[in-house]
Amino acid sequence: MESFEYTCKATLGLHARPSAILATECTKLKSTVTIAANGKVAQGNDVLALVALRAGLGDKLVISAEGPTEEQDIARLKEVFSDIIPIDKNLDVLKVAFYGTKEYDRIYFDELAKDIGEGAYNVDITYFSSRLTSETAHLSQGFDAVCIFVNDEAPAEVVEALKENGVRLILLRCAGFNNVDLEAAKACGMTILRVPAYSPSAVAEHAMAILQAANRRLYKAYNKVKDNNFSLNGLLGTDLHNKTAGIITTGKIGRCMAHICKGYGMNVIAWDAYPDKSLEDSGLLTYVSKEELFRKSDLISIHGPLVMGEGGTYHLIDKEAISMMKDGVMMVNTARGGFIDLDALIEALRANKFHAVALDVYEGEEQNVYTDHSDDILQNDITARLMSFPQVMITSHQAFFTREALQAIAAETMENARNFLQGYPYGDAQVL
Repeated sequence: MESFEYTCKATLGLHARPSAILATECTKLKSTVTIAANGKVAQGNDVLALVALRAGLGDKLVISAEGPTEEQDIARLKEVFSDIIPIDKNLDVLKVAFYGTKEYDRIYFDELAKDIGEGAYNVDITYFSSRLTSETAHLSQGFDAVCIFVNDEAPAEVVEALKENGVRLILLRCAGFNNVDLEAAKACGMTILRVPAYSPSAVAEHAMAILQAANRRLYKAYNKVKDNNFSLNGLLGTDLHNKTAGIITTGKIGRCMAHICKGYGMNVIAWDAYPDKSLEDSGLLTYVSKEELFRKSDLISIHGPLVMGEGGTYHLIDKEAISMMKDGVMMVNTARGGFIDLDALIEALRANKFHAVALDVYEGEEQNVYTDHSDDILQNDITARLMSFPQVMITSHQAFFTREALQAIAAETMENARNFLQGYPYGDAQVL
């Protein structure tokens, strides 16, 4: 075990913002990090536990790391602590209208927004349960910013309404930005900031989880056993070992999925409009054309942003692409529903083209996502049509949904708000 001591130098002590910075960094380390102060100990990767230490100005922290890379990790944490208190340019407070609020959103955002003062995020959040739409845009009156998620809607008329209401900043608490009219936002002088990589592992792990659930018919097996039925009929799966996995785009999530597939003993190929040669040099994968990926893959895993227009990724998986694929191919989508032409997919499912299809996202999901319709009369039959196929597994846009990801989303969104307020660079978070 390696350790060092640090005396709190911030006026507010180890408050929400330095705790968030520290926790975010600790999630990237291989060592187990603990922070001790005032007779209490917290895990370094848990922002709520760090805040609960209540370490104030002048209090001593003992930071310990235990694991295979503890020396390097301690050195990295020393760097973090040396740069954890940036200089404030002003102490203004940013007023944020937070749309589509769920209870789990408030777990981290509430805690991170509590502090006001030197070195804090200085963000005042008002929560609304409604999604952002043309009907709810008026709620943004008097706010400096809105914070929205994947199922919020910001077409041109909404963006223009936000501008009229005084909104200058759109904070996306997600990586994708296809739900915002960027041309309209640019014309309105809006700044748009996103969370480019909250937890790549969470999404990739979910992709493999639901793919295997579809492959091995785990949902059907579970229900059969609940009914005291131990027959194996209808549960036949296929090995992944020695099969070929095709990864569509190799950003952070795609790379995580490639490593997972490699761990299964799969041969990994990939397509990306901007290939990263280092991934080939490391032996992780081999880049091929889209057409070759479609023809050779036993498993196709879709990642990356949805890009509209010519040369984009909208309906990348269409009737022609599906026709190139092997019979009995498996496919999983945890990116955006628009990657797959829904009509072409349903036609192929009817023709028994796929052995397994796992969808965390799909076209037409917007009205379903994050809402409980269990007592409602069916208005949209898209989900029912997809679920009628025994080889299809659907989840409710939950690939991101882990404690680590929620923490990272909150921390990065608040950091984006602070950077806007203080005039600091936005880095990869900037969309406009």
